[in-house]
Amino acid sequence: MPPRMTDATPASTRPHIDPARPVIVIFGAAVRPDGSPSRTLRRRVEAAFAFAGTLDRPVFVPTGGVGRFGPAESAVMAGLLREWGVADAAIVEEPTATDTLSSVRAVRHLLGGHAGWGHAAGGHVGKVHAATSAYHLPRCVALLFLAGLPAGACPPPPWPAAAAWRKRWYWRLREAAALPYDVAILLALRAVGRL
Repeated sequence: MPPRMTDATPASTRPHIDPARPVIVIFGAAVRPDGSPSRTLRRRVEAAFAFAGTLDRPVFVPTGGVGRFGPAESAVMAGLLREWGVADAAIVEEPTATDTLSSVRAVRHLLGGHAGWGHAAGGHVGKVHAATSAYHLPRCVALLFLAGLPAGACPPPPWPAAAAWRKRWYWRLREAAALPYDVAILLALRAVGRL
């Protein structure tokens, strides 16, 4: 597994992303046992790809490590983008994240923070759009914003994340608990300078 990006990671070893370009962070979801994208993962990438047409030269940052089944979620998403004609230069994979909060932290380090939050000059100033399912979007945007990035939302996939209403409510209730939990952890990390 690739090493995680941290404050100690030299800027020279990070992929270069023009700090003015818009970024679309695609949050991962499950990969099937055969290595293909789950329906949720595919729909998140489709939504990001469709939204990219409204932006000037966006950079895609698919984030997600190896879950229950390999390969890494980021690699599967990057593969879909390449199949649809996105150039390698417009894709920067983040293959270390294991959950939403670790995705946000890794993306923050990848982008070099944001100059507006007191980080070193040269932080990312272009809009950072979260691409994910509708139920997950508020948490992703809130965490990106609290991590000091100029966060925005990519329109979510137009389909529900699950066909069964019970499963949809399960995900919504899970998010209701996860949002304050992740926000509290992120703010604590920021307070002690370990974001």
